[in-house]
Amino acid sequence: MDLPSTGHDPVLLDEVLKLLNPQPGQTFIDCTLGRAGHSSVIAKHLDQSGLLIGLDADPRNLEYAQAQLKSAPCTVRLFHANFAELEDVLTEVGTPGVHGILADLGISTNQLFDEQYGLSFAQHMPLNMRLDPRIEQSAQEIVNTFREEDLANLLFDLAQERFSRRIARKIVEARRQAPITTTERLADLVRQAIPSRGGAPEKIDPATRTFMALRMAVNDEIGNLTKLLRQAPQHLLPGGRFGVISFHSTEDRVVKQAFRSAEQTGQIRLITKKPVSPADAETARNPRSRSAKLRVIERKS
Repeated sequence: MDLPSTGHDPVLLDEVLKLLNPQPGQTFIDCTLGRAGHSSVIAKHLDQSGLLIGLDADPRNLEYAQAQLKSAPCTVRLFHANFAELEDVLTEVGTPGVHGILADLGISTNQLFDEQYGLSFAQHMPLNMRLDPRIEQSAQEIVNTFREEDLANLLFDLAQERFSRRIARKIVEARRQAPITTTERLADLVRQAIPSRGGAPEKIDPATRTFMALRMAVNDEIGNLTKLLRQAPQHLLPGGRFGVISFHSTEDRVVKQAFRSAEQTGQIRLITKKPVSPADAETARNPRSRSAKLRVIERKS
């Protein structure tokens, strides 16, 4: 697969600009800076008097984004931090209230195809999946040490893998012969565990859900997202907006429930009654965007 020149295309960019509506002089937070795709454009709207705060758990993407934002017209403050650490970042910046917050929960395309991260079931890579070097437990440790029942529960709870017990049993049997240390071997084991339907090949690789669940577990994605969803609305100024782009049902359900709970406090209103999806032109240009869903809330005046 050919990568975009930046290593990643920002999804739903036009929709983000329309719904979050960055303006000159405002303070915006990009909680998932990535390759600065969204931030590079948002910065132009903030102009010279604005402030852009960027967070990313991956120091390599953070370094790349810093270079991309060198010519940004606004003030830029970047931090190696998970978005669960939002309050710590805002304390350091000395800015408790902001006009806009964006979180794009997808991984960057460059991360998927870089063997350092060990995320791809389509290539031979060391089995890692840690996006933040501060994380101690890798995917390799999980697949080689978790009890069969715990492994099956992980796959089902995080990715709704209906063959989770078959896959967990296969992994446990295989690791008795030798530790599972590569993405290629793990993907092969998963494919062997899932019964073939026959007929035309599956559009989605059978290993997709297993790899997604392991990545989510390694990086504590749901736990960190829950913390962000609790913290972010509290730091919005009146009229400020918070948008989250999710890519699968587990994430979207957590965001939906959190936004509805926030709305019930009377301080927040839903801007998107239903999630916003990419237009056909975007999915044709960037097929990986097809599962993206944007939800936005606004702090009441």
